[in-house]
Amino acid sequence: MQRFDWINLTASERITALARPAAISDATLIDGVKTILSDVKLNGNEALLRFTQKFDGVELDALEVSASAMKAAWDALSAADQAVIERARRNIKRFHKAQIPSPIEVETEPGVICRREARAIETAGLYVPGGTAPLVSTLLMLSVPAKVAGVQNRIVVTPPGKDGKVNPMILAAAFRCKVTRLFAVGGAQAIGALAYGTETIPKCDKIFGPGNAWVAAAKSLVAQEAGGPAIDMPAGPSEAMVLADSSANPAFVASDLLSQAEHDTVAQVVCVAENQAIADAVEAEIEKQLETLSRAKIARESLGYGRMFIAEDRSDIIDIVNRYAPEHLIVQLRRPETYVGAIRHAGSIFVGPWTPESVGDYASGTNHTLPTYGAARAYSGVTLNSFLKFISIQRLTKKGLKRLGPVVERLAEMEGLDAHKNAVTLRLEALK
Repeated sequence: MQRFDWINLTASERITALARPAAISDATLIDGVKTILSDVKLNGNEALLRFTQKFDGVELDALEVSASAMKAAWDALSAADQAVIERARRNIKRFHKAQIPSPIEVETEPGVICRREARAIETAGLYVPGGTAPLVSTLLMLSVPAKVAGVQNRIVVTPPGKDGKVNPMILAAAFRCKVTRLFAVGGAQAIGALAYGTETIPKCDKIFGPGNAWVAAAKSLVAQEAGGPAIDMPAGPSEAMVLADSSANPAFVASDLLSQAEHDTVAQVVCVAENQAIADAVEAEIEKQLETLSRAKIARESLGYGRMFIAEDRSDIIDIVNRYAPEHLIVQLRRPETYVGAIRHAGSIFVGPWTPESVGDYASGTNHTLPTYGAARAYSGVTLNSFLKFISIQRLTKKGLKRLGPVVERLAEMEGLDAHKNAVTLRLEALK
């Protein structure tokens, strides 16, 4: 990890030190994604099968995984594994069910009644990463709130393994979460399928889920097209920031940093340490724990993008957090709760030494689909509202139109929109 003393950095040096890896905006990558999307739009399933063979190294007979295969995967799980999935599913459902919004009705003035009501989106595309780590947890995080929200069609796409099959744990979780349909396809081509639809994969109204730089770029590109789908948020490789003072356990800090570093070679981890001694202890612990990790090679490469900041002053620590806007923020400081209110930009906050980032990734109940790459400055992570849209409804009585009509007539005159004025005037005359 590169080390910086925050107080000694110039303004431009601070910007550079907090910069993310540039892979997500690489022009060659964007061009490659555009080519894939165009091919899928034109050739549908044929393009998907061809790209699956090219990128995943497998030749598939069919893209869709049957409901019976999902059920068989669930039935094959041990009772203990079923219980683990069920426990996580229950907590996620409980937290998201509490977010169901109530209708709003306001009489803005006598006879003018305005309402707002929620409606679920009709078809949601749920991208579940596979590749080096089949993310069962992501399937839970997307499919559970989608079902709670009332989304009618919950379409899952996930890459096949080298054997041409979807990981059985993902299939089992899909069965338990009652997904509508599941397809063995990943990467930018899967995003294209969800955006445009193919002979078998439904066109989706909104696309959800994390992924690598190719997936993130594909989501952003299809969302920019006229008539394209909405997306949950702009997102890229995973990232975590840990705040640590002398009260923090260096082993805990290192474990949280490594839990993100093992995701992807371009994941970024950042530690803000109170002093050099803590920084030294954390880095020593990182080296120690790396020796035990099965994904140490990925984590080591990721650590090359890592940053270690030395910042003693509370205001500097908060400044670093809000400038960076981390996906995950782990606060291992004295009186950690006192910092939470000052944090304006973060995807999810983990407070105190007994709240590892992993609990949010899996089973506490909060959602782990979070904004990365600084998007937390403007975006929330996935919530129940992500699967809803809101419709405004208004109704005026005769009295209400008599009172409000002249205001609308004059505003329409100001804008020179005669037909708008006339729609009110005709009704007011009819009431005379």
